[in-house]
Amino acid sequence: MTLSEEDYIKTIYHLSKGEPTSVSTNSIAEQMETKPSSVTDMIKKLSEKGLVNYKKYKGVYLTEFGTKTALTLVRKHRLWEVFLVEKLDFSWDEVHDVAEQLEHIKSEKLVDRLDKHLGYPQVDPHGDPIPSKEGEFKKAVKKLLNEVPIGAEGICVGVKDSTPPFLKFLDKNNIALGDAIQVLDKEEFDGSLHLKIKGRDIHISEQIAANLYIKITE
Repeated sequence: MTLSEEDYIKTIYHLSKGEPTSVSTNSIAEQMETKPSSVTDMIKKLSEKGLVNYKKYKGVYLTEFGTKTALTLVRKHRLWEVFLVEKLDFSWDEVHDVAEQLEHIKSEKLVDRLDKHLGYPQVDPHGDPIPSKEGEFKKAVKKLLNEVPIGAEGICVGVKDSTPPFLKFLDKNNIALGDAIQVLDKEEFDGSLHLKIKGRDIHISEQIAANLYIKITE
């Protein structure tokens, strides 16, 4: 497979949220920042390789082989992100673009040894699950912070928005994965939240809350 074909496969996987559902060629084009006609040409190539199924006006979905291929790419990407943060001291807002390049390395032996070297991590620096070599992973039970009730307590387990500006905002406000969070109050007017994080009070906007995942503690 070419690098471009791999990028398309991973994009379709993410757009379908890992479910056996179809995605439109327009949404793929938007995500890939290319023309719908280019997407159609690529879909034909991927279909010929048994990676996707395409029905006109109904969209594209990954075959079993395509899903397995996508999960292999996701596994490599997230393992490299862990390596960059834990071993090379990259910050979590820097690793995505570098991992995008490293995920195309073909050596299965290298990736297996990387996994072992890192101690078989379950999640990447953004809280996303890392698939096993067999493509299996445990889906976290989590909710967006803006969806939990007042008084809820939990642990920050991930981010919906992993762009550098958002991650830098979290660093600036000393908010990180693993932090204990309690929702103290919610403003009816704008949806902003009053939180207690690691024993300190903080106010965040609804936009920030809509991009933070929390696992509720019983």
